[in-house]
Amino acid sequence: MRVEEVAAATDRYLLRALRGSPASLYGAASHLVRHGGKRLRPYMVVRSCQMLGGTMRGAMPAAAAVEMVHNFTLVHDDMMDNDEVRHGVPTVHEKFGGDAAILAGDVLFSRAFGALASSRIGPDGVAGMVSRLAGACAEVCEGQQADIEMGRSGRIPSEAAYVAMISKKTAALFEVSCAMGAISASAPRRDVARLASFGRNLGIAFQMTDDLMGTVGDSGATGKPVGNDIREGKKSLPVLLALGAARGAERRALRAALGNARATARQIGSAADVMRSLGVDAEVRRRARTYARRAGRSLAPYGGPARDDLARLLDRVVERVS
Repeated sequence: MRVEEVAAATDRYLLRALRGSPASLYGAASHLVRHGGKRLRPYMVVRSCQMLGGTMRGAMPAAAAVEMVHNFTLVHDDMMDNDEVRHGVPTVHEKFGGDAAILAGDVLFSRAFGALASSRIGPDGVAGMVSRLAGACAEVCEGQQADIEMGRSGRIPSEAAYVAMISKKTAALFEVSCAMGAISASAPRRDVARLASFGRNLGIAFQMTDDLMGTVGDSGATGKPVGNDIREGKKSLPVLLALGAARGAERRALRAALGNARATARQIGSAADVMRSLGVDAEVRRRARTYARRAGRSLAPYGGPARDDLARLLDRVVERVS
């Protein structure tokens, strides 16, 4: 099953769920949904469910819920980062204003749990998914706050601190996607645990490559500004690796741009060039591949087309450029 099939089914569900009055509020809530996105998390929900004997229809409430939570985080993240473009279109706060963006995020968050309540797997299954998704949402907030504090600090964090941060900020939602897929199939606890481990390790690899694209990527491919992470002073893995390797003029070029809200496009470009020259791309992908292998080991007990599709995500995440 292709990602596009799951994406189309998820979008139909989402656009039905994100209707209401006033229309301006729901237009803001559905803005990013209507303008792209990979639907990777819903795909993981659906294929995890199908691998364990469930159906796409049975997985769809959880798939839609996790995508609404994901979009909720994007709306608020774009506001915090002052980003103006996502998916090649204006961000929600740019198009609709800050107040509407906050409310749109709240609608997405609320409707996500409403979607879970509509699942037909029985009260224990619904309660399990609600508990896991609520926990993941708290972890995302904890990770986001840790990211902010790391960016504001004058200290350079350890790589372990960075991994701990992205494990919450990003990987928690990957983990809950796969776990809810397993729960949607009424799978035993051991299968839920294996799929949760798969999702968390995949999420860490995903964020490592995402941070790479946020610093030295191609904005034409990513659909969002490249270099903002440098200007915002984010202590992402590419930055940590570059600071550890750079000396002399290279280090000064990095320091001139990192965390400098007034950094010019030339300064940002120079910092990105330094990262490229230091081989940061290959080193980030090497580390991401380590977590992808860990994720792959969680799939070892399983077989079938859905398992193969999940395994293929690992290479796709590590090698992606958009």
